[in-house]
Amino acid sequence: MRLDDYDNDINVGEARGGGLGGGGGGLLFGLLPLIGSRFGCGGIVVVLILFAVFGGLGNIGSMLGGGGGGGAPQTQQRGESVQQVCDASPARRSTCQAFSNAENTWEALFARSNARFQPPGLRFFDGSGQSGCGAAQAAMGPFYCPTDSNIYLDTSFFDELRTRFKAPGDFAQYYVVAHEFGHHIQNLLGTADQVRRAQATGSEAEGNAASVRLELQADCYAGVWAAQNRNRLEPGDVEEGMRAAQAIGDDTLQREAQGRVVPDSFTHGTSAQRMAWLRRGMETGDPAQCDTFSGAI
Repeated sequence: MRLDDYDNDINVGEARGGGLGGGGGGLLFGLLPLIGSRFGCGGIVVVLILFAVFGGLGNIGSMLGGGGGGGAPQTQQRGESVQQVCDASPARRSTCQAFSNAENTWEALFARSNARFQPPGLRFFDGSGQSGCGAAQAAMGPFYCPTDSNIYLDTSFFDELRTRFKAPGDFAQYYVVAHEFGHHIQNLLGTADQVRRAQATGSEAEGNAASVRLELQADCYAGVWAAQNRNRLEPGDVEEGMRAAQAIGDDTLQREAQGRVVPDSFTHGTSAQRMAWLRRGMETGDPAQCDTFSGAI
């Protein structure tokens, strides 16, 4: 995919610090293996929602720490310029380009609907760091934190995407960024809040089902982004995206990790579902066609 260089005014920085405190919230609900297996191109927004709902935490930012009071941990900054952060490695540079393009694309889409757009931030970390939602660990994969509206990413995930998941290519990496950007769109539109409220009154199985719909919508939004930049696509890009979506379906990951599939535990959707919703976004280019909450998925 041919992308222009990133804009110099994007909100980019480093996420430093890290380390799990106290009880290590990732052990709750048996979700640590899920995070470790990197279900769904990273993205632990659903895990964060579950912590907030079932842990009774008013502040999502405290959920991965020791569990005491206090405010959300803050992203640690050292005053680097956008260029210093983005040009630290080729992987970071391409991530900044995809992020910048996604920001411009969604800002234009919101403007067409006379809606106010607030861009997210992008925070890089190496191995571990600190986010507004608690500790950021490489094992989590890329994720979006609704507390501080930042996307957190360790670019080593792209190496694993290529080697472990057999999903190489620049567009596969851009799909990861676009998916997390999709979670920010859900945050702006209030969709994530609606899911959280529904999960508060439902069973665990119902909560998982709601999270699947949330993740599939983020896949569709990633496809919308690609469709809005169709003139930038190169031969093989669509196939790269579909290969990545197929590799990170819940059924595929569970089958590889444990030799069996447990549908009630799905939180991101099957490989077929993820491919289908990514394709729908690519074919329509219309966010309105990404309603995963009505009817069958």
